[in-house]
Amino acid sequence: MDQLSPDWESTAGSDEVEAEDQVECRRAEAPPAWHGQRLDRCLVEMAPEFSRNHLQSLIERGCVRVNGQVMATASRKLQAGQRVEVELQPTAESRAFRAEPMNLPTVYEDEHLLVLNKPAGVVVHPAAGNWSGTIMNGLLAHHAVAATLPRAGIVHRLDKDTSGLMVVGKTLEAVTALTRMIAAREVHREYLALVHGRMAAPLEIDAPLRRDPVSRVKMAVLATGKPSRTDVLPLGTETWQERVITAVHCVLHSGRTHQIRVHLASRGHPLVSDVLYGGALALGLARQALHAARLSLAHPITGAALVFEAPLPADLQAAWQALGLPEPRL
Repeated sequence: MDQLSPDWESTAGSDEVEAEDQVECRRAEAPPAWHGQRLDRCLVEMAPEFSRNHLQSLIERGCVRVNGQVMATASRKLQAGQRVEVELQPTAESRAFRAEPMNLPTVYEDEHLLVLNKPAGVVVHPAAGNWSGTIMNGLLAHHAVAATLPRAGIVHRLDKDTSGLMVVGKTLEAVTALTRMIAAREVHREYLALVHGRMAAPLEIDAPLRRDPVSRVKMAVLATGKPSRTDVLPLGTETWQERVITAVHCVLHSGRTHQIRVHLASRGHPLVSDVLYGGALALGLARQALHAARLSLAHPITGAALVFEAPLPADLQAAWQALGLPEPRL
């Protein structure tokens, strides 16, 4: 296609609207070079700062008109002289790092630290499919300094469907110190979980982890991965509807993505209801049976010893009771 750009008009949104919410309407008269060309290809010339995929999504959402008529097909061929209009809605990514007031489940807070008891189903950091409603969005609304900190102060994450304790820095000094402490394994994280199968003795799982080369949504035990270690202590084994299930206490010695889930699955003990790693649904659980139950560290600024515990949330507590297991104690 001829790369000579046509003349076009641009109208930005009202000054009364926040910058990230502004919608620009861009208009152009199709030049001869656009005759017979696909609509989405021509939109790329009108708005080269956006990806073709995003422009195609704008077509699907009714944001593109040709001669005043809404277009619904990206492959529609243009004719020279036609008037093309596009409302340049911002991408989901561009809206991700915004403040969203929410009730953060706070366990502890001072001027430097925030400790949260994250519910299952809540995403920690914006990512594909979850560009809003995350812990990060809540932190940006919680205190102004968060906007100046790396990842709004988030120094470690929990999976969306893992519940429990996580620590957040509220100052750059605290974030820097916490990051170093985690790297030095001075922040101690302990988890409670339910796994398939009978585990008769403790396990020390020392197995390197990296992204699964076949399925990018998974991690895998591979020799080329990063060193990873999890200690697992069985707390009791019971049978539920002919399924043998063991309650376990896990201690992290590293913090890789999906570490506990992958390590236990690699030993033939996938987490209950962790379908991604082969754990069958059981006990009425709609998410993996994993809870960050205990967090201990020295305060990164004062050095004071801090220990936090979070009881099992309702769904895991019901699962424990259904198995007839005593209330877990770390």
